[in-house]
Amino acid sequence: MVLIKIQKAFEILGKKWSGLVLYTLLEDPMRFTDIRRNIPELSDRVLAERLKELERLQLVKRNVYTRIPVKVEYELTKKGKELEKSMREIEIWAEDNL
Repeated sequence: MVLIKIQKAFEILGKKWSGLVLYTLLEDPMRFTDIRRNIPELSDRVLAERLKELERLQLVKRNVYTRIPVKVEYELTKKGKELEKSMREIEIWAEDNL
């Protein structure tokens, strides 16, 4: 049972760009364009797909601020923020080994 859950976690985080989107949101909420600016190789279409998937998985929350113009920001949920320690460890490993 544990292995099945671990495999599911790797599928979610290993999906192309999902891990980087989550990593980018570790610090602060960001607008769509800010996320794109941080990951320039990522297309608008794929970013929109990943954000919807991560929102459906309750890792990312979409905040809409009704003002003129309308402002939309994405931020990690509590569940998403629980990944921070693991992501920071991956960051250290990548710096040391890649």
